[in-house]
Amino acid sequence: MPVPVPQQRAVPAAETTHGADLTLLVIEDDPAGTFAVPDLSSTAGARVRVRTARNLTEAGRLLTDDVDCILLDLDLETAARPAGARAEARDAETEPDGLAALKHVLRIAPRHAVLALTAEDDAERAAEAVRVGAQDYLFRGELDGRLLSRAIRYAVERKRADIAQHQLTESRLRAQENARLERGLLPTPLLEGSDLAFAAHYRPGRSRALLGGDFYDTVRTPDGTVHAMIGDVCGHGPDEAALGVELRIAWRALTLAGLCGDALLSTLQQVLEHERQSEEIFATLCTLDIAPDGRRAGLCIAGHPAPLIARKGRAARLLPYDDGGPALGLLPHARWPRRQVELGGSWSLMMYTDGLIEGRVGQEGTQRLGQDGMVAMVNGRLDQGLGGEALLEAAVTQVQDLNGGELTDDVAVLLLERDESRIRRRGASAPRSRPGTASAAGAQRPPL
Repeated sequence: MPVPVPQQRAVPAAETTHGADLTLLVIEDDPAGTFAVPDLSSTAGARVRVRTARNLTEAGRLLTDDVDCILLDLDLETAARPAGARAEARDAETEPDGLAALKHVLRIAPRHAVLALTAEDDAERAAEAVRVGAQDYLFRGELDGRLLSRAIRYAVERKRADIAQHQLTESRLRAQENARLERGLLPTPLLEGSDLAFAAHYRPGRSRALLGGDFYDTVRTPDGTVHAMIGDVCGHGPDEAALGVELRIAWRALTLAGLCGDALLSTLQQVLEHERQSEEIFATLCTLDIAPDGRRAGLCIAGHPAPLIARKGRAARLLPYDDGGPALGLLPHARWPRRQVELGGSWSLMMYTDGLIEGRVGQEGTQRLGQDGMVAMVNGRLDQGLGGEALLEAAVTQVQDLNGGELTDDVAVLLLERDESRIRRRGASAPRSRPGTASAAGAQRPPL
């Protein structure tokens, strides 16, 4: 039978649909010439083109992208193997199943459907061929055009389904692994022993992502100072998310090492400059260090929106800050002044990224919510008695509703609250220690 010239095409193997022409590669070396491929020209209403190869070396040359299925004679001699497979051929002599040729074909054609051809009295080896990886098996004595044509199409569709299932499984496993990784990269606040209550809300702009370019963190140092930070890397992709994680971890390490204010931000800028993908990447940042008594704080802003504070009995407003420094990564040798702000006895302090204020509002959606709109929105929620996570969830949901759909930018919101009357009640109810002994409640107070 003449061997047709292989024709390359863009359609991968095992992706042929019903009714389309198919190409069958037959690999057999019957020296007696008793094996013949049945006539397939008129079966199933479609043409099946046939190529033949007498050994695995020739099969490798004929195995092009337009081959849909391989019919392999399991009795194929292993002597004429490619040079790289000679060692496998020697090992094949000791294999009890005698399926070395099939295993070699499966290695060189992982995306092609494979049919095993064997004798009628060799059913056990035929079944083993399917277990090894063939899509089906055929017996020589029962081979006719209709059966072969049906087996080819079944094998092609089964291979196609196997590949799709494998890809789906890989995609699910990758998504699960990414989700575990991203969850592990989200911060766990270190506030043990603090009188402050903490809440946060995070919503990445990337579809089906858990982590975006926004980042935040909160830690309490041994002297009782609570340090809080929120930032935003420009952009929304995985590279920006990774950079945000690096900056957050660097901030925590530097804070625990005792750095604060300009010294901390200058070091963070060096980290960003070394880790960013291009010189156009920058990050905004806002940091607060709240004194152990909770009544005052130091504030540093690097191109970031000012925090919002709501004191007991008074409307929320933005902390005054008009002399902050530039975003990290914009200007070399920049400086970030630290301003002292008075917080008072009872307060709620909200830090946020610009994704919360840049959503659109109005009937035509041409205006941005802005900081003034956000302040008014938060005051409305405070009038309803909301606080903590409920306040943040309601605020982000309302911003999304005003936007008329999902927000395209990342959103991170952090809330710290101090209730002085509650702290006093708890202090009054704590057991008093005798002289020379330490109070158990004072030694380790659980966080609110």
